This record gives sequence, C-alpha cells and structure tokens, in this order.
Amino acid sequence: MIVMKNNVVLIGFMGTGKTSVGKMLAERLNRTFADVDKKIEQAEQTSISEIFRSRGETEFRRIEREMIARVSRYTNTVIATGGGVVLFPENMNRLRKNSIVIALTARPEVIVARTVRRGGRPLLDCQEPEQAVRNLLAQRAELYLQADHTIDTSEYSPQQVVESIVIFLRQGGYLRGRSSC
Repeated sequence: MIVMKNNVVLIGFMGTGKTSVGKMLAERLNRTFADVDKKIEQAEQTSISEIFRSRGETEFRRIEREMIARVSRYTNTVIATGGGVVLFPENMNRLRKNSIVIALTARPEVIVARTVRRGGRPLLDCQEPEQAVRNLLAQRAELYLQADHTIDTSEYSPQQVVESIVIFLRQGGYLRGRSSC
C-alpha cells in the first residue's frame, strides 16, 4: 500500500521560525495549520512554561507524545512541532508516515536573539541562554538532520523560507500542477 505524504511537518529548535513559517506555508498551500504546542496548551488549559514548572519536562514530553499521536493522523496539514519532538523516535515515526519532514535551523546567537524577545522558554530560563542553546543543539543536531530537507533560517525572512520549502516540495513531486502556490 502506498501512503501519500500530504502533510508538511516543521521540526527544529525553538526560535527557528516553525510557527511563523508554518502559518504562512499553510496559507500558501491552502492547507490547515496545526501548532503542536498551542494544541497542548489548549488541551491542558495552561501554558507550556507552566506545565514545565509545575509538572516537569518528563510529564510535558508524555503529553507531547500523545498530541503527536493525534496530529500525525491529520491530512493536508502543515504541522509545527515543539523543538524537542525529535527526542522520541516514536514521534518522528508517526509523523513520517504521511508527512514530509522539514527541519528549520538557525545559528545559536540568532536563536537567542529571537527567543529572548518573546520569553516564556523554560529550557532557556538560565544565566547563560546562548550556552544552553549550544548544548541543546549539540544534543539534537543529528536528530534534526534526519529530516527530508533542512533550511537554515538565520539569514532569511519567513517569506523566503516558505518559498524555499515550496520549491523543495515542487521539485520532490509533492505539489502537483501549476497551482497558485
């Protein structure tokens, strides 16, 4: 049985643009957008930061795996995941079943600049956020590289990243015909 890969999943470290690019890409492809972290916050009726603070990372990762099991069954959707989704092979196996996986990356200093503006990042709530980013990136780098395609967003606008993804999808035969995309 051939399974058509009709979702686009964005993985990558926090601050690489998964949500902003995901929303724009979904609009461009005329697909639904799903942000896994937002879905978790809605289901749990609290913020990711509060889940980390009150229940710990282990419990958050359990909740995240349950949400991935749900969203991995979606169709015609652009899915933005949390940065740590790659830590559990079962997450990636589920997502790969009917999705093209695209990793967004960025240099550590760019990630820190982007995330400090927004706050609410429990893994970066420390004295040396750039060092924390470097350490976490080192732990996850190989996992992110297992994506079907990788884009460094450090020097590009979200619109440029979307364009790059659309080109990749067209070249890979994942987008058919001469659409408005």
